[in-house]
Amino acid sequence: MDKFLQVLWPVLLLAALGVGFGFLLTWVAKVFAVPKNETREAIREALPGANCGGCGYPGCDGCADAIAAGKAAPDACPVGGSEVAKKIGGILGIDVGESEKKVARVICQGGTDRCRVRFDYHGIMDCNAAAIIQDGYKACRFACLGLGNCERVCPFGAIRIDQAKKIAVVDEDKCQSCGKCVAECPRGILELRPVSQNVNMLCRNAEMGKIVSQKCSAGCIGCERCSKACKFGAITMVGHLPVIDSTKCRRCMVCAEVCPSGAMKAVFEDRKVAEIDKDVCIGCGLCKRNCQFGAIEGEMKKPHVVNDACTGCGVCAEKCPKKCITVKIRDKARDPRVAVKAEPAPAKPQLTPEQLAKIEAAKAAKAAKEAAEKEKAE
Repeated sequence: MDKFLQVLWPVLLLAALGVGFGFLLTWVAKVFAVPKNETREAIREALPGANCGGCGYPGCDGCADAIAAGKAAPDACPVGGSEVAKKIGGILGIDVGESEKKVARVICQGGTDRCRVRFDYHGIMDCNAAAIIQDGYKACRFACLGLGNCERVCPFGAIRIDQAKKIAVVDEDKCQSCGKCVAECPRGILELRPVSQNVNMLCRNAEMGKIVSQKCSAGCIGCERCSKACKFGAITMVGHLPVIDSTKCRRCMVCAEVCPSGAMKAVFEDRKVAEIDKDVCIGCGLCKRNCQFGAIEGEMKKPHVVNDACTGCGVCAEKCPKKCITVKIRDKARDPRVAVKAEPAPAKPQLTPEQLAKIEAAKAAKAAKEAAEKEKAE
């Protein structure tokens, strides 16, 4: 019995201490409790929970704190996109406009099948390490090294390395716009661009054309054909490289058509074509006069038609007063050879000697009248 009591008393004492400390901790938790920010909690619940850091804050908790404190915009989360931004806007009572999803794009086509390899690289499989050695093993110092830094940091499995060509490939369906790959690339050949941008300049080498072509068959040679072919002033040359102004670009894709090296790329499957409703068209000719590609035919006051030279730029649809022109995805390739030549401006009629004499007499009479009025006023 004595031995039993010797064991029982310590157990009871420990149990009593446990209960006492439990009550003490509960009391302390209630007294010193930090009130929850319901807005912050609702924002955190709306965020996707990827914790990728693409917003610039330490995970989704940090992003929620920043948005709730007014230090970040409702659309700060690139992964959530427009849908999450609208939810957060509703929580904050703010009207959030539409925002387009962005995806990572590889601004290089210099795989080993196109870009000359100067030497075999057998070092650390890291782009930073390879770039230190004589500016990389590829002839072009702007080319993707294809050693997988971007692939390793992507939390969504949206990037893979083509081992045969040693170049990064992005799966745009998986890309969540976090931007980690962009920050990781030592060559700066990854860039976040709108998913709808189907005309892209895919080269960063600003050297002279002859030098570029000696290094890579897909590099920009600075020929300026794209800027000259653009009818809307959307392309300017900066340091031998064309720069596209997305606010002016009409997605006509003519720049990619004329590019001799293929550095200017377009998704021709997305190319559009105009279609005129003949039952509504009044033949005013506004569409024909405003078409930059000679793609509209027809006589005045008769229904017009669109030929295969159409680029789908949509200018005709905007100018049509009857709104009888629609723009849709084309089902066959454009043929610029069928373009209609611009009609010459009508010549001004020649005046007869009698008409010229009458005009001169009218001018003289007007001058005499003005002189008489001036004398009378003085």
